[in-house]
Amino acid sequence: MDTLALYALDLVAAVALTFGVYWPRHRRRDLVVALCGINVGVLAVSALLASSAVTAGLGLGLFGVLSIIRLRSDELSQHEIAYYFAMLALGLIGGLGITPIWLSAGFMALIVATLAVVDHPTVLARHRRQVIVLDRAIADEGDLRAHLAARLGADVTALTVQKLDLVSDTTTVDVRYRLHAAPLAGAAHHAEATGTAAAHRSVSRSADGRTAEHRADGLPAAPSDAPARERILTGTAR
Repeated sequence: MDTLALYALDLVAAVALTFGVYWPRHRRRDLVVALCGINVGVLAVSALLASSAVTAGLGLGLFGVLSIIRLRSDELSQHEIAYYFAMLALGLIGGLGITPIWLSAGFMALIVATLAVVDHPTVLARHRRQVIVLDRAIADEGDLRAHLAARLGADVTALTVQKLDLVSDTTTVDVRYRLHAAPLAGAAHHAEATGTAAAHRSVSRSADGRTAEHRADGLPAAPSDAPARERILTGTAR
């Protein structure tokens, strides 16, 4: 009964990690299939190995083959590798039948909770990493850091030059940076109010056929670029 309960706990933890944590955040369907398949496969193999006379060396060799095949078939990012091995760990814990059962359940809950917290969008949300190719060959690290900070509009925390090509005048750099804080709410409110006032402007035509643009408060609009505006408004009114 404890063995069946462990199998059920593994499946519950795998579903929670896949559809409760990974899918809402990353939306990669092919990896969802891989995660579920890997977990169930490892659970079945580890359960059979735990209840048979097969040596542990052969079992580890099988898991190594599974990992090599999966990791060589497609490129995985670092967070996807974390989910992948978390599924491996869940399958192993559920299949090996570690007693007491509360210990296995605790480790499964710890794995799911760790990824749910560490991979949350608000954790280190302003930190980014990119591999950037510049159209300049910049050998000095200080100048390169200042140039990247100006182009990205962020604080460069670390960088690694991957390629400095003096012939084609390019620099390939792996850069880690921190975005600046979001603009103040007051500035955003002011911009929204300005856009709203502009949207409520109206066009009127005088008795002599001239067109005039007015704001929502009844005052005439600024006369900047009046000839061009008059041509546009006249063509629209026809």
